[in-house]
Amino acid sequence: QVQLVESGGGLVQAGGSLRLSCAASGRTFSRYAMGWFRQAPGKEREFVAAINWSGGSTSYADSVKGRFTISRDNAKNTMHLQMNNLTPEDTAVYYCAGNRYTQITASYDYWGQGTQVTVSS
Repeated sequence: QVQLVESGGGLVQAGGSLRLSCAASGRTFSRYAMGWFRQAPGKEREFVAAINWSGGSTSYADSVKGRFTISRDNAKNTMHLQMNNLTPEDTAVYYCAGNRYTQITASYDYWGQGTQVTVSS
């Protein structure tokens, strides 16, 4: 059974920073690509960032490029999303996701329960 647990969400003012974490258990975390998605109220879930198995390849949505950084620590089975210069448009529930491939793909098989990020203006 794969389990992904997000943490680190909260309330922050515009221009501030947050660091999200995703703890993985139940499978060989280091073998597979991971990603972050978000869903704002009334909107569809959207891709935020992804990282391959080694951390050597990353991908970002245009809306977060230059502000967000995805990283992973395979020794600790964790993944992080450093979010800087946050804006109210970043307000959403953020989800950690994992797939069954070493490289970044568009599909994900495992999902966390989400963590709320709220950015006030």
